[in-house]
Amino acid sequence: MATYVFSDVHGHHRTLERLLESVSPADEDHIWILGDMVDRGPDPVGVMRTCRDLNNAHILIGNHESMMLDAFNHPNNPAVRFQWEMNGGATTASGLATLSEAEVIDIIDWVDNLPLGAHVTVEDRSYLLVHAGLRPLNFSSKSRWTSATMETLLRYQNAEEVLWIREDFWGQPTGFLDENGRGPIVIAGHTPVPYVEDIADNFDRPARDENGDCQIMHLGACEATGGVADRWAIDCGAAGGAGWGRIGMVRLDDAAEFYEPVLEGE
Repeated sequence: MATYVFSDVHGHHRTLERLLESVSPADEDHIWILGDMVDRGPDPVGVMRTCRDLNNAHILIGNHESMMLDAFNHPNNPAVRFQWEMNGGATTASGLATLSEAEVIDIIDWVDNLPLGAHVTVEDRSYLLVHAGLRPLNFSSKSRWTSATMETLLRYQNAEEVLWIREDFWGQPTGFLDENGRGPIVIAGHTPVPYVEDIADNFDRPARDENGDCQIMHLGACEATGGVADRWAIDCGAAGGAGWGRIGMVRLDDAAEFYEPVLEGE
């Protein structure tokens, strides 16, 4: 049984289908999706349906799903609708408009119940999974990291920050790892890796590989963390569309990476 993580598909349904076909997760494998299924790309509804139907899929809410919910919960507030549309919500709104009222209610209710964060342990390593990032609060490498500790850390995060934080997360260590590298690694999307490269330091490789394609980055490895990166950035820029981004997926069991580029017309 393997555990996979990806994020920020942003409506590129055909790209996601190719990635899943290429990776071909087994029925017993677990797949974590860190939000932003919707907006910008041509088929956000298709992405939501595929993610929802995956075996053993665990889906977190992203800031774009949050904007979609706000638009539906405040239909008479033009400012809320404008914010969503300015952030690529028109493609999602168009897709939802093709559904019956019952289908729209079903999918909106489903999204409304998605969690903000989660934690998993794979091969004796714990991971905190969120859409955008988190704050250390009063937790540090001196904390006794258990399932209960990680749940408490997630519970007391500010929801707005979990969905939107950038510089204050990527720009500084979490402090969760001790000098032996013990503690949870935080995996997040939201900020495309080229922007992570601009606002952070101490990363293991450039945001783009030798072919100019976005790639997953690991940040924060140093003597204080036992040489272990405390943050993984996995948003490989699919929101930018063809010629700029792709979807990146990581398998936690062995840190293997899988990529699928967004092609023209999808």
